[in-house]
Amino acid sequence: MSNVLELRGISVEFPSRRGTLKALDGVSFAIAAGEVVGVVGESGAGKSLTGAAIIGLLEPPGRVSSGEILLAGRRIDTLSDDQMRLIRGREIGAIFQDPLTSLNPLYTVGRQIAETIVTHLPMSWSQARNRAIELLESTGIPAARERIDHFPHQFSGGMRQRVVIALALAAEPKLIVADEPTTALDVSIQAQIIELLKKLCREQGTAVMLITHDMGVIAETADRVVVMYAGRVAEVGTVHEVIHAAKHPYTVGLMGSIPSVHQHVERLVQIDGSMPRLNAIPEGCAFNPRCPQVMPRCKVERPELRQAGTSRAACWLHNEALP
Repeated sequence: MSNVLELRGISVEFPSRRGTLKALDGVSFAIAAGEVVGVVGESGAGKSLTGAAIIGLLEPPGRVSSGEILLAGRRIDTLSDDQMRLIRGREIGAIFQDPLTSLNPLYTVGRQIAETIVTHLPMSWSQARNRAIELLESTGIPAARERIDHFPHQFSGGMRQRVVIALALAAEPKLIVADEPTTALDVSIQAQIIELLKKLCREQGTAVMLITHDMGVIAETADRVVVMYAGRVAEVGTVHEVIHAAKHPYTVGLMGSIPSVHQHVERLVQIDGSMPRLNAIPEGCAFNPRCPQVMPRCKVERPELRQAGTSRAACWLHNEALP
């Protein structure tokens, strides 16, 4: 399968009066057509910032300082704001944690979806309206033909998130960046939204970048996982491998902190310490002050992603695995 999205060594910097802060540092991964890649990590790991860099919505003065972002083989990180505006919606759809941030309270949901379709696809307004009804039906909104003329506040939280998914899919994008799309929803609605995203991937071949801190959501939805820590990629692997045989000590800690219904344990694993501030990221491996398996080399030399079984991990524990 060809890659819809490729990140090659992306770094994001925020210039400040006290110097330049590096919020992302050499992030690389790819997503193929029809694949769901979960991006996980603690708050401050750089997950949402990676999504914002891809969509072209970095908060000023943040900027992509090095690396390349390729969408279907075309570089997009160097495009102007006007050029990115044409790509957003058309080739990249976005789903955010709070659906109200994506919907205009003054317009009906039908108008908002139809407007997106007319802007990006060669359709008349009446065709776009019919397509909007189809999209609302496909995302599981009952009585879509009547509800199309309702305003966002007339929908429940779960239904609003379905409207946002319909909006993200309106122009048939190649890629969807979903940033914590189920966090604000109750568990039963979460499961429905997850099932919906998987179904759309299967049927339309859309690539999905799913940003979340919830490993349960990742286990249910993703094909592969990218684990981030302090603006860097710590581990990349299949969901099964990362959950059951994590290779990076940070990933081991993340997995150990999740309660299991199959095992009885007195205490869950806890990762001591907290994520370093951007102006205090340690030398070598950023995780070394919290790592239970730290070695002298970890404190002075930064590890790159290397093969560790079927996964890849940025950890000196796997140095012997190099050919």
